[in-house]
Amino acid sequence: MVHKKRILYVKIQKEKKQLDKKNRQLSKVSLGGLLVALGVVYGDIGTSPLYVMKAIVLGNGGLSEISSDFIYGTVSLVFWTLTILTSIKYVMIALNADNHGEGGIFSLYALVRKKSKYLVIPALIGGATLLADGVLTPAVTVTTAIEGLRGLPEFYDVFGTRQDVIIIITLIILLVLFYMQRFGTDLVGKFFGPAMMIWFTFLGLVGLYNMQVDWTVLRAINPYYAVKLLFSPDNHLGVFILGNVFLATTGAEALYSDMGHVGKINIRISWPFVKLCLVLNYFGQAAWLLSIKNGDVNQIMQNFNPFFQMLPHFLTGIGVIFATIAAVIASQALISGSFTLVSEAIKLKLLPRMQIMFPGKNIGQMYIPTINLFLWIACSIVVIVFQTASNMEAAYGLSITITMLMTTVLLYAFMINHKIPKIMAIVSALFFGGIETIFFISSATKFFHGGFVAIIIALLILSVMYIWYRSNQLQNQALKEVDFKTYIPQLAALRNDETIPMYQTNVVFLVPKLDNNKIGQQYIYSILDKRLKRAKVYWFVCVEVTDEPYTKSYSVDMMGTNFIVKIKLHLGFRVPQDINVYIRQIIHDLMKQGRLEKQIQKYSLTPGREVGDFRFILVQEEISVQTDITKWNRQILQTKSMIKRHLSSSERWFGLEYSDVDYETVPMVIGTIKKTRLTERPFL
Repeated sequence: MVHKKRILYVKIQKEKKQLDKKNRQLSKVSLGGLLVALGVVYGDIGTSPLYVMKAIVLGNGGLSEISSDFIYGTVSLVFWTLTILTSIKYVMIALNADNHGEGGIFSLYALVRKKSKYLVIPALIGGATLLADGVLTPAVTVTTAIEGLRGLPEFYDVFGTRQDVIIIITLIILLVLFYMQRFGTDLVGKFFGPAMMIWFTFLGLVGLYNMQVDWTVLRAINPYYAVKLLFSPDNHLGVFILGNVFLATTGAEALYSDMGHVGKINIRISWPFVKLCLVLNYFGQAAWLLSIKNGDVNQIMQNFNPFFQMLPHFLTGIGVIFATIAAVIASQALISGSFTLVSEAIKLKLLPRMQIMFPGKNIGQMYIPTINLFLWIACSIVVIVFQTASNMEAAYGLSITITMLMTTVLLYAFMINHKIPKIMAIVSALFFGGIETIFFISSATKFFHGGFVAIIIALLILSVMYIWYRSNQLQNQALKEVDFKTYIPQLAALRNDETIPMYQTNVVFLVPKLDNNKIGQQYIYSILDKRLKRAKVYWFVCVEVTDEPYTKSYSVDMMGTNFIVKIKLHLGFRVPQDINVYIRQIIHDLMKQGRLEKQIQKYSLTPGREVGDFRFILVQEEISVQTDITKWNRQILQTKSMIKRHLSSSERWFGLEYSDVDYETVPMVIGTIKKTRLTERPFL
């Protein structure tokens, strides 16, 4: 027992050292780290200047309806939105809520889920709306960038204002982008950082160049102009103008979600440069608007987009190229973030298991074919249905306001959980929650103008998450456990009964729970009653997903025998569950310790092979027709079974696709059994 504890202690310490090494690497500031941060973290927020000012002006009725005070107030609202929500909430506060270096709404939920069972609600809602944002961002950013081609005389002379050409080009770019996911991003990933460095520098310099026209735009730093605009008659939307202003900070959530890829220190150091470049560009667009608002409005409103129209003529082509590259990088970041988000949700049992591939050299670089296909189809439909970027912007922003609100709720729980003074936690939650609620209400006015699309997508994802979460609860209620020790004599007798054919040398059951000496009744039933399974060693493996992202450890209980092995695999929510690989390591460890007999193979390709063959048993529970439960709960369980048949592959998920696997179905009984009694009648 002492030796066993020592082995486990050494493994845990080794794992902690590896985790500390990773955290130290992310804690270091380097040019490479800063460039990676620019390429990974800021894609979404970095493309906001392409459409924010355009959406605000068009939303107010066009150039003829805006005044100088309107322009000052607009850019002031953008500046203070970036400052309050992005700089203060996310960069200064949220990055402190790191889960062993990882960020994002599910990492945050993993930190606080033991505080209250109801915290799963904001986690589910926030995760669903964040995935919905992953559908809209590629569609909006790529379409906006391609529409900039109209600023080129060569393009305009040939195609004019034909939107079908823009749509076709956009769809081709999206097709290539999503198709390339299966090959990983090692090669293009090295290009992202320098490309975004050039992009942000371009944004800042172009903005600075245009500010020379009217330096008075700097007065917009004063928040007085922002507040004044909200109540000004020049503002036709009133407080609802914030629905368009919010588009400037839609990428703020990515700063927190991608913390594990680049480290909080690199985000905090690179953000001032990014914010300066963004602010300079917004101020430059405002200065340009001030300079032309009294000109030929009709001519300027043709293909109106302040970002492209303020560019010097000789830079228009370069601007379109840069914008397209930045849009692709932003889309790539959202797609990769969606893969990570789904992977975390699967490990936390909030989504069905799906095939996850690792095409790159980095384990953090994953590819989920099902999600990739879903995102591509959804993005393409959005482009085809909405046609123009202006129409898509109406659908954009609503879902991410919900994500931010849910993050605020979880951050409040985190602050309370980490002994931060309650009054400070309450004030912070009310302050940010109040601001985000106003933004949400403002964005909700877009619901019938396209916002419903984001909500529909989010609701579809949320419904699957809820079905998975609720069905797991119901299955846990139905779990019937027996005392393992009671059946050890029978298992020992079966193991030594040579009148029964050997089923397999090692039989492995994957079980959801292993507490004390209890085990699910269905597993003993499978061995003794379903079909006699004579084996040399019976394995019972339970995977426990830890709140830490990269945990890799195990604990063993052999119950005083040399033929029963109970294993708890403690795996982080970002660690692949390759059961076959782990079992091979563990059996060698146990044999070296003398706790398990060597399984000498007489016939084998490998001379001197000491490990026998394995068969994995996957017991699937189907709701029994005899169980008496509500129609709603029955529908949830049946829907889960249907989804599993089409999406879930336990073999692939557990890394068993090349192993011997048997599936066994057992009836699941929840609640009471329906009573049925037949009446005997004379046989005729």
